[in-house]
Amino acid sequence: MTILGFTWYYVLTFLAVLSVLIYVHEFGHYWVARRNRVRVEVFSIGFGPELWGRTDRHGTRWKVCAIPLGGYVKMFGEIMPGEGEGEGANERPLTPEEKAESFTHKRLGQRSAIVAAGPIANFLFAVFVFAAVFSVFGNPVPLAVVGEVVPGTPAASADIRPGDKILAIESETVTTFEDVRRIIGAHPDVPVRLRIARDNAEIVVVATPQSAPVADAKNGARIGRIGIKPDATEVAYERQNPLTALWMGAERTVSLTGQILSYLGQIIAGRQDARDLGGPLRIAQMSGEVAQDGGLVSLLLFTAVLSVNLGLINLFPIPMLDGGHLLFYAAEALRGRPLSPRAQEYGFRFGLALVLMLTVFATWNDLVNLKVIEFLRQLIT
Repeated sequence: MTILGFTWYYVLTFLAVLSVLIYVHEFGHYWVARRNRVRVEVFSIGFGPELWGRTDRHGTRWKVCAIPLGGYVKMFGEIMPGEGEGEGANERPLTPEEKAESFTHKRLGQRSAIVAAGPIANFLFAVFVFAAVFSVFGNPVPLAVVGEVVPGTPAASADIRPGDKILAIESETVTTFEDVRRIIGAHPDVPVRLRIARDNAEIVVVATPQSAPVADAKNGARIGRIGIKPDATEVAYERQNPLTALWMGAERTVSLTGQILSYLGQIIAGRQDARDLGGPLRIAQMSGEVAQDGGLVSLLLFTAVLSVNLGLINLFPIPMLDGGHLLFYAAEALRGRPLSPRAQEYGFRFGLALVLMLTVFATWNDLVNLKVIEFLRQLIT
């Protein structure tokens, strides 16, 4: 995809998804703050000039701003970095009534709960979106259709091709790709006959699955593999009852969290290319493609995946993020008193610099992968 293919449809879809996730995140902070009797002064979607707003009976200003790439909740008594010292700080002492509504004057546990509520809201939102999809539309299950054949594998040697529909393996009929994995996995180093539908005809091929060790197995168990991947566009939907769907939603959220952490760990260890990290442009591209090609179900699932990412990223112990606040609160719990305003300010400056560097790096990856640099070079040469 080039920059010419990056349409406004993609941008609008991305902004719609992002706004929903930001609202969920900030509403987590807001809801727990209100439960702890903290006065919330501002609930903002976006930054910059206000486009629309209203003030509710609790004195909270709900508004939508011109730059829709984030949001925030401003609580009464909340001290921002650099506000703890200098002219203008603590202009007057707070009254007892104001202290009762002040975020800063709440107990450590209450402040920690308010800060953690944003990421937790994103995780819970993902669980319920997954559950809603699984119960209303169904759990997407890949069918036994080949999407990719890995070169140099038994499947390539047997002339299995993308688009082939596997009908049976040996004498067992298969429907889903999980059936294929199960049967192939049970035949390491043993030739198997696959009946395949291709071009309105049926053919039979023979492949010998390669033997591979089972991950995390302590008894030396092995499994068979032939080197094929499913076609992501060929799926069936199996509807679940609400309780099962809720359990599956929680399970999918936990599993996805583990996969993200594992992937980041591999990047840090050098086993994955950091150039694969995507930023806002890549997310916008994927949002548009998912909405356009996969429809509502795919867009809902993609939104749940992004919600998990947003919740997890915000828990990273980086100042400027919720995880950074929680790190400061952990230090406060150990020391018996908060870190000095100067130490917190330096921490936030470091966090801001780190977040900006990561954003620039991810955006550069997007520009390269979307071939924007190549496009611009062509314009000037």
